[in-house]
Amino acid sequence: MSDLITYKERLVGIDTFLFDVDGVFSDNRVLLLPGGHHPVRTFHSRDTYALQLAVKEGYRIVILTGGHSEGVETYFKRFGVKEYYDRTADKVARLDELIATTGLDPARSAYMGDDIPDLRVMARVAFPCCPQDAAPEVKAISLYVSHANGGQGCVRDLLEQVMKVQGKWLGEKAHTW
Repeated sequence: MSDLITYKERLVGIDTFLFDVDGVFSDNRVLLLPGGHHPVRTFHSRDTYALQLAVKEGYRIVILTGGHSEGVETYFKRFGVKEYYDRTADKVARLDELIATTGLDPARSAYMGDDIPDLRVMARVAFPCCPQDAAPEVKAISLYVSHANGGQGCVRDLLEQVMKVQGKWLGEKAHTW
């Protein structure tokens, strides 16, 4: 019998998801309109569906982003995300704060990031993962690299896999928004 644990077996204990925004929920492109005060991003609707289902199923969703956009914050709150931290220059410091003040358990957490500022947080959680088009350094420490790029369904991929492993994917809550 092998002592190796598959990545799917690691998903059984995950109850918290931490996500970067740009390059994970979005495709890394930012549209700057005249005035430049409100950058525009696009998100994949299947990521949104899986996000709202995960919230309804009781998973803890934490957004850690270095950027700032009222529109992005409104988007996440619309789908039930209560923990949204923008302008987070030091994601490890924010993680430490969440561990100390809210009881966040890294041993039960997944983090999906795509670039260098995500590396140190990824190294601290049970399940570091990334989109297909993440930076090579991020891919190197990920236990799972999604088949989907950032902004193209990678969030859905992760959330769906965890909910399937835990028997929560096609429950009664799955059939409504």
